Amino acid sequence: MASTPNRVVRAPGADPVQRMCIVVRGTVQGIGFRPFIYRLARELELNGWVVNTPWGVLLEVEGGSRRLEVFLVRLHEERPARASIQSLEPTWLEAVGYDGFEIRRSTGAGRRSAVIPPDIATCADCLADVFEPGNRRWLYPFTNCAHCGPRYSIIEALPYDRPNTTMKRFTLCPGCRAEYDDPLNRRFHAQPTACPDCGPRLELWDATGRPLATRSAALRRGVAAVLAGGILAVKGLGGFHLLVDARNVAAVGRLRRLKYREEKPFALMYPHAGRVAAHCELSTLEERLLCSPEAPIVLLKRNGRDDLAFNAAPENPFLGIMLPYTPLHHLLMRGVDRPVVATSGNVAEEPICTDERQAVTRLGGIADLFLVHDRPIRRHVDDSIVRVVEGRELVLRRARGYAPLPVRLHAAVPSILGVGAHLKNAVALSIGRDVFVSQHVGDLGTVEADTAFRRVIDDLQQLHAVTPDVVACDAHPDYRSTRYADRSRRPVLPVQHHYAHVLSCMAENRLAGPLLGVAWDGTGFGLDGTVWGGEFLRISEDSFERAAHLRPFPLPGGEAAVREPRRSALGLLFELLGEELFDRPDFTRLCGLTRAEASVLRTALVRGLNAPRTSSMGRLFDAVSAIVGLRHHCRFEGQAAMDLEFAVRNGVGAGYEFTLVGEPGTPGGVVVDWRPLILRVLEDQRRCLPLGDIAARFHNALARLVVRVARLLGEDRVVLAGGCFQNVQLLRRAIRALREAGFRPYWHQRIPPNDGGIALGQVVAAARSFMEPASPIPPRGTPGGRHVPRHSG
Repeated sequence: MASTPNRVVRAPGADPVQRMCIVVRGTVQGIGFRPFIYRLARELELNGWVVNTPWGVLLEVEGGSRRLEVFLVRLHEERPARASIQSLEPTWLEAVGYDGFEIRRSTGAGRRSAVIPPDIATCADCLADVFEPGNRRWLYPFTNCAHCGPRYSIIEALPYDRPNTTMKRFTLCPGCRAEYDDPLNRRFHAQPTACPDCGPRLELWDATGRPLATRSAALRRGVAAVLAGGILAVKGLGGFHLLVDARNVAAVGRLRRLKYREEKPFALMYPHAGRVAAHCELSTLEERLLCSPEAPIVLLKRNGRDDLAFNAAPENPFLGIMLPYTPLHHLLMRGVDRPVVATSGNVAEEPICTDERQAVTRLGGIADLFLVHDRPIRRHVDDSIVRVVEGRELVLRRARGYAPLPVRLHAAVPSILGVGAHLKNAVALSIGRDVFVSQHVGDLGTVEADTAFRRVIDDLQQLHAVTPDVVACDAHPDYRSTRYADRSRRPVLPVQHHYAHVLSCMAENRLAGPLLGVAWDGTGFGLDGTVWGGEFLRISEDSFERAAHLRPFPLPGGEAAVREPRRSALGLLFELLGEELFDRPDFTRLCGLTRAEASVLRTALVRGLNAPRTSSMGRLFDAVSAIVGLRHHCRFEGQAAMDLEFAVRNGVGAGYEFTLVGEPGTPGGVVVDWRPLILRVLEDQRRCLPLGDIAARFHNALARLVVRVARLLGEDRVVLAGGCFQNVQLLRRAIRALREAGFRPYWHQRIPPNDGGIALGQVVAAARSFMEPASPIPPRGTPGGRHVPRHSG
């Protein structure tokens, strides 16, 4: 939220000439802020200058004091739509006699604390240029202006000027130079501006990297390849897409096979919003998000009338849909004129490709053709993913359009690097009061992902010229991100995973303790050495307490249970029934295991070998999904829980019951016993209750549980965080139940509730250790909530 201007003291006398120096910090570079200042000053007949600096924008204006007051108010109220002013600091000075108003050459001196703007989708004016015959940018795929186009993906250094971007290799032609130098032109100081005479150019390559065509011919042949059922790799804004016809079952199936992506839904790109409404339910807010400058992938409910390939998003009632957000995508989609799969240009969980030669090497076995260009991509930026819950946007993957905009803390802190978690990794860096959260990195399970992770960390530090005082990491000792922290030669603060989840949501919602944090996810290293994931944390002003948690149960095979929900079901039912489970006639149906398969796991459970205990809510979802016959094996993370969410649909039922054991404040806290719930699920199965009703009752039980624990602990404010709250059925029910019971719920909006938000929480936890007399960050393997930083080496 933009700050209001400081109160201006009216100069005495009859409007004497004065000078005002103004420092503006925030998102004020790369969005037409200096041209706006120039035009406003000229309109009010004020003299002076404006300049970009590494920490924002600095300007001086000189004229009558009343006009200066008007200038200050209008600067705040009429700023460009994409500008976000965090501070606006005016100082009155004596006049020095400026003649005219100018935009000065940017300075590189000073601390680099400017907010880097995200990449912005093509504006309506530039789109009109692209499709206007006779316009000198007609059909030019790299058209942009000061209000749109690449930003974060091309910036190499601050301040944001063309010599500090990957556009420095393209010398402006006389026509573009005239626009760039004209304060009344919307391309005035638009750093990526270009045209067909002087800008980037398209080429079409075959699978070996051999050029086949250039410019418009390359585009036409690329479109023809998609229409013919081929796979086209397209170098876009922050990396490559792989495109196929979304109606072609064979083409989609081939892409799945070559990309090693068996069942996970593909994102789709539609030519325009009007075509989306034919296949999906589309609210006003969802349409606004699709058409917004951020232009994310929006998860939309299918209306049952689409003619898409069944394998584009198999057995999924939602579609992830985006619209074209660059001129290149607009031109492609106008040519194809149908929905296409537009998935990240990578294999399995590797990072997205950004360089055309690298893409040929990594994607040469997938793509038939490559549509490339010669504008370098400085850093990879995936498409963001968003869904709408309770009238608000909920970002599930934060990248293009959102990163690296900061979250503002209530006070300045030392520079802290949060290295995030192992899955859905993102990193965060604090500078003063701002925490800059990086784009989505991904799962750190491959060498390529680990390389990308390190590159993002180096990139953040180099852009802002900051070396962190402290590195905050997850308490899990075996995460790649944790091992990076241990080798950083900086003081290291390990942060308990679920505490980080809650602090992340608190930071986004600008909350301080005391409150109740509900952190539900799949896996998090617990202070007692077990796997946590169904946690109720009482957050104080300087620490936290594990106030309640799900009753633990064993996971036979440990990590294998994440891929096989049937193992979670087996461990859960063994905890409930003991060895008599294996003698039940319905054993195979309940667990999805043959007697032979179960024999080895039975020994592990009885002896407690390779069967770690967990309080994970994510694994409880998996277990119930397997027990009711929805999913015994997962092809991608969270698939079993998604199946249970989708099964709700029109299901009804007041909800099952948990039993709460123990008293608040006692050692171990309150234990949430799930056994009565599972017994009811088994009974409803025996009675052949519709699956939708069982799923609905399970979700309603969880919403009621949040209210019960909040009442028991006496906390009015409740924060909902963790990957389980990506589930719209769960999140919506929990929010409404809390509100109806008189509580105040808070949830994520622009920071993901999953592990993509962990880095922000780590930074906040470390910041608390500096602002409070004792740290709230627990050391690994100890039950307390306080910690002294250790030094890595």
